[in-house]
Amino acid sequence: MLDKRQRKRILIFLVIPILAAGLFISNDLIIRLIIIALLVIYVAFIIFLRDSVRFSGGYSISEAEDTIPESVSSQHSEAEESFRIVSKNKNIDVITEENYKPEYGVSKTTLKPPDLKERFEEIAKETLPPGIGHDEQFGFVIERMLNVMAELYNAHSVIYFWHNKKKEKLIIEKFISSSRQLTKRKFDIEDDVLSKIVEKGEPELLTDISRAAEADVIRYYDTPQGIKSFAGAPVFYNEELIAIIAIDSKVEDAFGIETIYSLGRFIRLITMLIGIFEEKYSDTVSQKRLEGLLKILGPDSEFENEKELINALPETLRAMIKWDAFVFIYFDPLEKLFKIEKVENTTALKYVGVDLQIDLNGTLVGKSIVTGIPIKIDDTSSGNYKRYSRAEDVSFDGSFIAIPLIYSKQNYGVICLESLKKNAYSNQDVQFLKKSLNVLAYIIYSHSSQKLLRNLTSVDLETRALNATAFKERLNADLVKAKQLDVPGTLALLKIDDFIEQNSLFEDNPLSKVVSVVSEIISEEMTPLNLFGRLDDRLFGIYFFNASTKNVFLWAEKLRVKIARKPISVISKQTTFTVSIGVASTTNKDNVDEVIHNANLALNKAIEKGGNSVLNIN
Repeated sequence: MLDKRQRKRILIFLVIPILAAGLFISNDLIIRLIIIALLVIYVAFIIFLRDSVRFSGGYSISEAEDTIPESVSSQHSEAEESFRIVSKNKNIDVITEENYKPEYGVSKTTLKPPDLKERFEEIAKETLPPGIGHDEQFGFVIERMLNVMAELYNAHSVIYFWHNKKKEKLIIEKFISSSRQLTKRKFDIEDDVLSKIVEKGEPELLTDISRAAEADVIRYYDTPQGIKSFAGAPVFYNEELIAIIAIDSKVEDAFGIETIYSLGRFIRLITMLIGIFEEKYSDTVSQKRLEGLLKILGPDSEFENEKELINALPETLRAMIKWDAFVFIYFDPLEKLFKIEKVENTTALKYVGVDLQIDLNGTLVGKSIVTGIPIKIDDTSSGNYKRYSRAEDVSFDGSFIAIPLIYSKQNYGVICLESLKKNAYSNQDVQFLKKSLNVLAYIIYSHSSQKLLRNLTSVDLETRALNATAFKERLNADLVKAKQLDVPGTLALLKIDDFIEQNSLFEDNPLSKVVSVVSEIISEEMTPLNLFGRLDDRLFGIYFFNASTKNVFLWAEKLRVKIARKPISVISKQTTFTVSIGVASTTNKDNVDEVIHNANLALNKAIEKGGNSVLNIN
């Protein structure tokens, strides 16, 4: 391809052969003479111009016209027919190692704001808000990422949607938007652009949305916003579509294919964060659940009876799983029925109370008891569910689970948890509770069996005294005999005084040792005409057949002194304990509850005096 300079030279020299051709074409002598004259003049003119330009210091015709000419001067020498080009400016600046200073591409310095460092550190060192849970932590991180995306794409809105595969709905989790008209409802999968992303599992890019079509294409605003451009991409985790990221703008052609690619990089960061949070959450939950189990199974967890175990359950389960209402249903082996033993409600909503008997027919808990299978209801407002009784009045909607406590094919109770949050419990949560609470079922079985055995025997196994039921039965018979024989009788109630101060001296509770020693001392002072029974942990009853109140008072005073002077060894320490005794006459009385009430009045007066004393009522 010839450039402009070469084409011009060719046109100049073509004039000569054209004129020369005229000599052969024309036969007229005058015309030939004119052509010859023109040729001579044209050639002479070209030669003259070429030489004059060369020696005048300009450019020859071989040089480009569009080049800016450099001013040069030539100096002719007689000794040699040559010339040299000399620069007009002889003082040329040269960059050497002495004056070289690298600039690193910075042409000017930007004026820094006075609070640049503080603002930068505020952003770079931002911490998670205190006291937030796992879900809130993830939402906090997502919100910060959406902030970056909004600034990067200069978007009108950037939105993160969760996809509920089970219900086929989209839910806004977090968003950054210049509009306040983002709708708060859940979106069904229909025919809008978000639904296409869900159905195809592919990104969507719209660059020119008409105003008429905006309401149908963009459904996450309450009113049209004038959106012209949209880009959205699916978020996959474990090969399942779990979310969508959408960005929009009021500018036409605001996004391109490169936007989809960059969204993919953000999505990869999000899926990595989900994996990290999930792993961290699993470790945290496992640790909390282990700590919860240790509260029941640990070496320091020694429960004297079912009541102590049941009272410890709410706090134990709180460490294992979140709940707003806790209910423990216990199977009473004596009454042969299921009833509510423990209730904790952390809300202000109306709920059930203790001692409510469970209806086995027509209730969720009844179904769990009869079948021995856990119950899980994700939304109790979706049906007319009765939890415990067909006549219950509960204003509590959310999630409900019931876990039966099965051991050796026998149901010993049910643990019920309820949350105000719908879909709060997963199948994995139910399976974990079912397996872990099997141990709890065994513990309840042990205590329940002991309770049943104690009820079948008439002797307290710890002190070998009559238990409360047997003592009252025998006392009733002796009162009838005494009344018929017209002989006096006296009842003494003895209670071990509180020893809170002494309790701090011991590593374990010394009550068991104290009860054993006190019962031995009482037994040593007994006669065949006496009844001796244990009515409570610290309370003993002694009935004297054919004995006056005065004589029993003296006996009780001697017994009080003997117990107070008896050192009792607990672990490696020795100390003394005191008792209070109330004495009441039973002469001509055959009502057991009445005589126990009178003796208890005397005992309370003795305790009010400060303990370690004996009082009587005639």
